[in-house]
Formats: sequence, structure tokens, C-alpha cells
Amino acid sequence: MQNDMITFAAEAEDAGKRIDIFAAENYDGLSRSGFKKVFEAGGVFVGGKAVKANYKLRSGDVVTIEIPDTEPLEILPQNIPLDILYEDDDVIVINKPQGMVVHPAPGHYTDTLVNALLYHCGDSLSGINGVMRPGIVHRIDMDTSGVIMAAKNNNAHRSLAAKLAEHSITRKYNAIVYNNIKEDEGTVDKPLARNPQDRKKMAVVPGGRRAVTHYRVIDRLGKFTFIEAQLETGRTHQIRVHMTYIGHPLLGDSVYGPKKQPFNLNGQVLHARVLGFVHPTTGEYMEFESPLPEYFGKLINRCRNV
Repeated sequence: MQNDMITFAAEAEDAGKRIDIFAAENYDGLSRSGFKKVFEAGGVFVGGKAVKANYKLRSGDVVTIEIPDTEPLEILPQNIPLDILYEDDDVIVINKPQGMVVHPAPGHYTDTLVNALLYHCGDSLSGINGVMRPGIVHRIDMDTSGVIMAAKNNNAHRSLAAKLAEHSITRKYNAIVYNNIKEDEGTVDKPLARNPQDRKKMAVVPGGRRAVTHYRVIDRLGKFTFIEAQLETGRTHQIRVHMTYIGHPLLGDSVYGPKKQPFNLNGQVLHARVLGFVHPTTGEYMEFESPLPEYFGKLINRCRNV
């Protein structure tokens, strides 16, 4: 049975933080108490050396976590059509539809992007993130559509992960949010961590990981605003939490916004429109764009008439 190996890079703001807290913040498959067993089994490493739960991080530490499988797992390839924007021997760039989960998780082992990539790419996916997330360098939420990349070998994965850690990858999103944003543009610079009252949610928490979202107004739609949000960092649910924090939750987001949502939507109205990165082999900057889904364009017009 193969364990799931997860690797993270500690950033400057993580320096001095206990590694058990850091691990729980960066991997959503286990709680902090769950990680206690992993530490006791010697399954957390810094620079290849096992460390204890009270280890204090240094900036630049490379943390590897060995997550044991709780049951035998076989993630099967599935012939699911993919909208491929670009592909070579190092990377594949996909336009993910709304409603597709990126990688398998407990209770959801089929019909994910990983199942589709395994069918399309065969063995040509990086193995750094283990059997559950082959090739996956970054994620977007199930109900978020748009551009996502995967690595087809370990060298490419390491290069792209390093670019993510240093915030040099371009990620621009479109969203519709509640209420009229008065200013034309702005920045939310607030730290994020697991919500102390609900571990399934993220929240603005003092002492959390630094998170920065830049936004600008594209169009004002009466009771709503159509925006572009650009990530400087890439924390879990970052745009959703930041926009809620400033009083503009995403339309359709019943987790961080109103429980009762109009228009019978399938989750938050959020689209990963632009992804740009330096190619891990050629060194060339490449940028890819996904047009707004049809439902998104129609929804803009509906919002105008509310």
C-alpha cells in the first residue's frame, strides 16, 4: 500500500510557527488531532529528517508529510472528456467545468479531474503529491470553473510549485459579488487560517497565513458587482473569504454568504479566467485564458434586471 506524500514550502510568514499547526492549515485531509498520530509515527519531515510536532519552522523549510491510507485505494482512469488548452511533455493546461472535483478525497474517488488525467496521460503525471493527487500542483474549488494546470513529471512539478510559493504565477478570476462596490479597485490583505469554530471553513484569523487579493470593478449590476480578482497568494477559499470579509460575498456562495441564494445556482459564481506561468523547461512565460461560461454571461444580464 502506498502512502500519500504531500510537500509544502514554508514562507517567511510561517517562520516560528509550530509545524503541527502549519500542517493542519495546509492539508485539509486531516485535523490537527489527526496529524498527532502522523507525527507519532514519524511521518513528518523537514529536509528529509523526521521532526516532532513542536518543531518551529524556518523560512524556506521544505515540509513533507506522509499520510497513511486508511483503506486500500486504487484511483482508476476514467474516459472523461477534457477541454485541453495546452499540453506538452511537462505540463497540461485544462479548462475545468463547474461541478468537477479536482482530485479524489474520502467518499469521492471517481469522476474527478485526476481520474480524467490518468486516462488521458497514463503514467505521465508527477508523483510528488501521491496516489490521490498525481500531477496536481494547485486546485480550484469544485464549483469554480476555469483554467488549471497539472505537471507531467516531478521536475516540472517542483518548478511550478516553487513559482506558486514565490507568488510569481498569474491568476485572475471573474466573480459576481453582492452589493455595489463603491471604489473602482482595492486590495484585501488579511491572514487566513482554518475557522476555529468550523474546521471545514476558512476565516480571517490573526496569526494565519498572509493572504492578498487585488480586485477591480468591471461592471456594476445594481444589487451586484461584476469583478476581476487577482491572487497575489493562493490560500484555500481566498477570494470567497476575502470578499465576504469586506461585505461582498460571492453570489451563489451559501458557505460564506447568505444561506438562501437567488437564481438556483450551483455554488459560487467564480471563474478562473487567466493562468500564466514560466514554463519549467523553456523558461518562456505562457498565459492561458478561459472565456466566461455561458451560464455566467446569462447571469450578468439577469442581475441587471433584479
